[in-house]
Amino acid sequence: MDVPFGKPPVERADAARNREALLCTARAMIAELGTERVTMDGLAERAGLGKGTVFRRFGTRAGIFRALLDAEEKCFQAQVLSGEPPLGPGADPVDRLIAYGRERTLFLLARQDIARAAIERKGPVTTGAPVFTQPHIRMLLGQASLGLRDLDTLAFQLTSALEGPPLVVLGMDPSTAEQRAERCEGDLGTALADSWQALVERLARR
Repeated sequence: MDVPFGKPPVERADAARNREALLCTARAMIAELGTERVTMDGLAERAGLGKGTVFRRFGTRAGIFRALLDAEEKCFQAQVLSGEPPLGPGADPVDRLIAYGRERTLFLLARQDIARAAIERKGPVTTGAPVFTQPHIRMLLGQASLGLRDLDTLAFQLTSALEGPPLVVLGMDPSTAEQRAERCEGDLGTALADSWQALVERLARR
């Protein structure tokens, strides 16, 4: 099997414009109608593009929402890599670890409906989280110099603790998720973020 070398192909200008137009239109439709009423036909009509263009770009209805999540994930990662501290560079690594967990929790929970719509029928429930989260946590643990052994395994376990609860909520029936939020006094995100902070502070012996 041949392995391609070199840079990935550059997206044509017209294709990039169509992609951005479709994503902006999809966001507007979600805000107005909710995820359930966003369809391939409706998106094509609202964006003023052919249905074939939408199918070529996204493949399936779920592909629309995966593309939205991917675009927002890239924005989130940019804030982590070059944004303001403590989420971005320049803060104490433990403070950055706390900030990352708090912001990541809220990021994931705020996009539950889109994430559900991004799941193909009979497909697995996943956020694709470890690709960025696990190496980032591993880097911060190394910078923190906590005197702990086997930081790779610890980073894996912390990633599971951080990404796992939102993933469980994602797999719930929406009504079940609402009931869980009510038991947390209506703010599941804050409860999970506070738990993450307590875990990291205990780990750092603060």
